Amino acid sequence: MHPPTNHSFLLLLRGFFFSSETIYSFVVFFFSLTFFFWISQTPILTDQASPQSSSPRGDAESSSSSPPDAMISSRDPDALFSGGGISFLAGNHRPVKFSYGYSSLKGKRATMEDFFETRISDVDGQMVAFFAVFDGHGGARTAEYLKNNLFNNLVTHHDFISDTKKAIVQVFKQTDEEYLVEERGQPKNAGSTASTAFLVGDKLIVANVGDSRVVASINASAVPLSNDHKPDRSDERQRIEDAGGFIIWAGTWRVGGILAVSRAFGDKQLKPYVIAEPEIQEEDISTLDFIVIASDGLWNVLSNEDAVAIARDISDAETASRKLVQEAYARGSCDNITCIVVRFEVS
Repeated sequence: MHPPTNHSFLLLLRGFFFSSETIYSFVVFFFSLTFFFWISQTPILTDQASPQSSSPRGDAESSSSSPPDAMISSRDPDALFSGGGISFLAGNHRPVKFSYGYSSLKGKRATMEDFFETRISDVDGQMVAFFAVFDGHGGARTAEYLKNNLFNNLVTHHDFISDTKKAIVQVFKQTDEEYLVEERGQPKNAGSTASTAFLVGDKLIVANVGDSRVVASINASAVPLSNDHKPDRSDERQRIEDAGGFIIWAGTWRVGGILAVSRAFGDKQLKPYVIAEPEIQEEDISTLDFIVIASDGLWNVLSNEDAVAIARDISDAETASRKLVQEAYARGSCDNITCIVVRFEVS
């Protein structure tokens, strides 16, 4: 038997591939493979604003809430994150009920450098509440360090309850020094503001470093409880120059032509001109309607009076914080925006 010629072989191949049965089988296989590939590549969409969402930049617990306005999509990976809670403190003369809410948004910045903290803890038999906003610059690592360490350092200070203001000043300095030790070897300069509020007994104690801010509503009027640390503040400029530093105009007033705040944690290259010594103010809780603690992403576009007016008629603290962040975003804030609202009810 002679082997098939090339022509005969081609006829056999054509008969195999172009038979109706073979074509039908090939078509079924092709469409089955295409459908399987399409199914395997379809993403599973999740709602970023769901109660299961969590943020490493705030506290670990979040509460469910209504979705933000249309301008901030709930399916956006950079969507506004919020939560809150309610608690009681046993004051020296009367019990204090307070509710708090927090909201944070990366906004129009490429990265998120804001962190915040809300903590309620027993310290030497007394309940203490702590609220803080940390606005990082040069990266997020300083703000994250403060979130993870500042409160713990404060409540373990032996004089925290007996002499709270003294403890705050010492711990802010200590925490800054410990952070700078960890920063050794880091090639890039980084730092952070810290706006903090403590509820201790019947008192609200505010300690501020930098240009994040705490504002109170007292009898429905806006009252600042902190003063921004800016290089062109006359007392801050004098302090910097007395330490051998200088400020110059570079789009805004800057320490050494670099930093637009005169007090901050970190910023090793600008020590001793940029310090982490807080300015402290104390208020009786019974005089307060609520307080707003926020990063400058909010205060750059909202005045103290604006913030109080917006939050005044919103009884839910989380809803108020969300509204403030959304309003700052709508007014064109180009920065990260983080806000905490604490409302008080004194029996």
